Amino acid sequence: MEWRKHIIADETVLLGKPTVKGTRVSVEHIIGLLAQGWTEQQILENYPRMNQESLQAVFSYIQECLKDGLLYTNS
Repeated sequence: MEWRKHIIADETVLLGKPTVKGTRVSVEHIIGLLAQGWTEQQILENYPRMNQESLQAVFSYIQECLKDGLLYTNS
């Protein structure tokens, strides 16, 4: 999955947070919804500008961040 086609960071949108292209929905928000128990179907129904491919891009983006060590914290 080439997430770069679907996830962008624009300083003029949500202060540059990574968002789903064509929306003001941040990756952080999508992950938060999933953490609250939302299903992928609920997200797609509530955010009609998103599709299955853009949602998959969110997961690919997070995976790459984890792989690159960008999300690790020190204990």
